[in-house]
Amino acid sequence: MGKYFDMLFEDVRLREGLNACMNCGVCTAVCPAAAFYNYDPRQIVSIVQTRDEQAIEDLLRSDTIWYCGECMSCRPRCPRANTPGYVIQALRRVSQQTGLFVESEKGRQQLALKRAIGENILHTGYCIVPSLVKADMHPEQGTVWRWVLENEDEIYGRFSENYKREGAGALRKMSDESLEELRRIFDVTGGTEMFDTIERHSDRKARQMGYDGADESYFKDTYTHNSNNHY
Repeated sequence: MGKYFDMLFEDVRLREGLNACMNCGVCTAVCPAAAFYNYDPRQIVSIVQTRDEQAIEDLLRSDTIWYCGECMSCRPRCPRANTPGYVIQALRRVSQQTGLFVESEKGRQQLALKRAIGENILHTGYCIVPSLVKADMHPEQGTVWRWVLENEDEIYGRFSENYKREGAGALRKMSDESLEELRRIFDVTGGTEMFDTIERHSDRKARQMGYDGADESYFKDTYTHNSNNHY
């Protein structure tokens, strides 16, 4: 076997998700992402099944593996019990490990996800909190959203008396002990290492692209830029 296929095969999701594809195309037919993106899960599974190292590397460098929404509509429909969504997850992991994710527009968005959601989990215990959805970064929220952010304590405080405070209820403040336990879970499971890898390769790519490292400008570029060449 080759380097990339060996790395893929170390992932239980690849071993569980790829049995014997017969290229029937049912996964592509039911795939919501395939209806909008230039995306064909049948073709991706077929490429991985060939174990062609160059073809697999091309996938790891591509936007293609980041189009999947991981809805797993493909899982119950495959007559050979494959799960293309698992194959995609394994490809994404290897792309992160090798740093090849930075070679595609959608792949570079891993930095935006890591900083906007991943770090927020470690700091607050939540994926998203209202204050994270900045008005300048999310114009689709409309003009009223800036007012909501300016008055969030009063507005969300009506839903929960413990908003940003320790105790019971939605959007409560997590205890320091809980956050420390969460960080330890990330350390033990490899999440912290993955975050560091994303930062390191993003910084390298940012400098290649003329930024002063993976600074705020590069972060905003990965967060907001869309070439519209994906459909």
